Amino acid sequence: MAVSNALVRIKQDLDAYVGRTVRLKANQGRKRIMEAEGVLERTYPKVFVVRIDENPRSVKRISYSYADVLTSTVEVSIDECGNETRIGCTG
Repeated sequence: MAVSNALVRIKQDLDAYVGRTVRLKANQGRKRIMEAEGVLERTYPKVFVVRIDENPRSVKRISYSYADVLTSTVEVSIDECGNETRIGCTG
């Protein structure tokens, strides 16, 4: 039950930042780390979507589950007035 509550809390935290710029750091396996900055486009019951504008002619959308944030496979942070807030980080 605690895991379910944690996932709900992560979703609620992300809901508050829809439309804002977020920074992603994702572990892609075999020591590959992807870092990107994009706009939190939408949250769904099980996943959230981030739009990354790599260049003016193409838009990339990446989706992750809230469990990815819980297990630290993906780190989501928001820069608020020079203060970086990490979503899903307890403590």
